[in-house]
Amino acid sequence: MRIAIYAFTGITMFHLSVPQMVFDEVARQGLATWETILFSDDAEPITTAEGYQITGVSGPEAASGAEVVVVPSWYDDGRPAGHPLRELLVASHDRGASIAGLCLGTFPIADAGLLAGRKAVTHWQGFEQLTARHPDLEIDDSVLYIDHGDVITSAGTASALDACLYMVRTRLGAAAANQVARSLVIAPHRDGGQAQYIQRPLPERAEDDSISAVLDWAAHHLDEDLSVERLAEVAHMSLRTFIRTFRASTGATPASWVRMRRLDEARRALETSSLSIDQIAVNCGFGSVVTLRQNFAAAFKVTPSEYRRRFEEQPSSP
Repeated sequence: MRIAIYAFTGITMFHLSVPQMVFDEVARQGLATWETILFSDDAEPITTAEGYQITGVSGPEAASGAEVVVVPSWYDDGRPAGHPLRELLVASHDRGASIAGLCLGTFPIADAGLLAGRKAVTHWQGFEQLTARHPDLEIDDSVLYIDHGDVITSAGTASALDACLYMVRTRLGAAAANQVARSLVIAPHRDGGQAQYIQRPLPERAEDDSISAVLDWAAHHLDEDLSVERLAEVAHMSLRTFIRTFRASTGATPASWVRMRRLDEARRALETSSLSIDQIAVNCGFGSVVTLRQNFAAAFKVTPSEYRRRFEEQPSSP
């Protein structure tokens, strides 16, 4: 897969490096033959926000054959995207390429009209400006990334890592994404449904260690009763204190966290095991295959059987 990443003068090294770091690691780990290439408006060298000059950047024609086009950030002033970039994004989208806007990179994608009438997310500091410019766009301030299948947008800064890993996961599976995450020493999966920021500092107290212990315990007992009452009991907290501390520590409710862990494990089992879907439902704590199917389809827009078939059809080597 060829991935074209847009570079411009003033971009930070971090934003520019994130998609390269994640997607190039796929090839370094031998998981698939993915290739990234930087392109700009004119193929001239660019100067990053830190003052480094980057040469060897391709022109816009480099994006013409890419399966994925990434805008990894945007100018801090949120200026409207120029016509050439808007035209490139629309043309890439029309020929079937996936379009990714990371952090403020949502701005030019919205300017290109690819998010009209849709939900999107960007860095929280850009919410007001983006909605003022595109009132037909619905900003969701409670998520790390939003994937429409053809267009994905992510929240600020480090959320780009989550979105890129998510793209690895949807194309190559959870095992591949976990391998990339382990190699880069980053969290393998933060849910797209987590809030991108918390408006108050995380509490530094002993209860947080208890939450970490509960998360580890629950991940190894997915087939058991993981009601909020049971989790609070394991944490040795009152129900009210547990719910409050869990949300502050993870950005999610206990129920949503448990559901996503179970879905993640079900997805891993579908990819890597020959267990029946009924057995996977039991092992992952869904109780019945009907419950698994309903939750799986709601989360991933595909049935467990279809998801497994996708990986059975993949070649054994990249």
